[in-house]
Amino acid sequence: MMNSKIIASGILRALIVVVTAILVLFLFYKIQSVIIYLIVSLVLTLIGNPILDFLKRRLKFKHIFATITTLLFFILIISGIIMLFIPLIIDQGQNLALLNINEIEKNSLQLIQQISVFLESHNIDASKIMKEGNLISKFNLEFIPNFLNSLIGILSSFGMGIASVLFITFFFLKDRQLMVEGLKQLIPDNHESQILNSFNKINHLLSRYFIGLLLQLFIVFILYAIVLLFFGIENAIIIAFLCAILNIIPYIGPLIASILAAILTMMSNLGGDFQTQVFPLVIYVLVGFWIVQVIDNNVSQPLIFSKSVSSHPLEIFLVILIAGFLFGIVGMIIAVPTFTIIKVIAKEFFPENKIVLLLTKNI
Repeated sequence: MMNSKIIASGILRALIVVVTAILVLFLFYKIQSVIIYLIVSLVLTLIGNPILDFLKRRLKFKHIFATITTLLFFILIISGIIMLFIPLIIDQGQNLALLNINEIEKNSLQLIQQISVFLESHNIDASKIMKEGNLISKFNLEFIPNFLNSLIGILSSFGMGIASVLFITFFFLKDRQLMVEGLKQLIPDNHESQILNSFNKINHLLSRYFIGLLLQLFIVFILYAIVLLFFGIENAIIIAFLCAILNIIPYIGPLIASILAAILTMMSNLGGDFQTQVFPLVIYVLVGFWIVQVIDNNVSQPLIFSKSVSSHPLEIFLVILIAGFLFGIVGMIIAVPTFTIIKVIAKEFFPENKIVLLLTKNI
């Protein structure tokens, strides 16, 4: 029988474990920004490694110069994205000086009224929908000035975040061999070869995955831009970029992108007749976006992802679906990289397992 001292000791140990776990989680919560910077830097490092190796192997760059050149490449890309938004910011800044909240409310309410008339003409009780949602009474654009003030703070934090990420990425690229040597000192000798092989394969496959993801987003961006430019939508390039970024979220992202495109199309045509001008234009844009998504879901995405991580398209679909049910949107975003890491580790440590053999035959 267990005496009171053993029971008390067990309770004390359990209490210490619980308190330690709470403190660790609290620490992670407090430094969540730093953790995000590290994750983003790691992703950039995985994307930058092939560029770094190309510069060293093909162009005979020294390691430090190859690292600086790779970082400059990232800076140029980020600068290009920021420059993409400058015309919109300047344009909106000029409009803000003459911002008339009441006029915007009037035009927006007019658009809602036109939607109501359109729904009524198709035997849909729009008044009931409006009443149940209490949309008219809640429609208030006085939040815009406060939102703009908050946006300034977000932009300043974003600038500091970019600087931090680039600084960390530089040392991840520059000292990657030093980090590998440090890893060797920490791992047990009897598992050193397996862990290092896993690390190298994970690094290779995830580098291919993130480069493939960038290629997929670029293809979607081009196709979205073509659709929006074809129908003469204002700020088409910026809207296409925002909608393409949403494709990072598998399956749900394109749906959100379609809704966003529809809303921005309607907002850019305030004052026009809803039934003859706004509604047909929105439908055309949505059809264009759905065609792009069909191309992406059935051609570019399966080819790029299956080739980059050596997995079957159905396998990727099921993994993303399961991760979405278990962990939501975040799970869907990290599903493929996490599954790839698990497959590589499983192959190294359980090479004879039949399920592992089946799942990792192409790795």
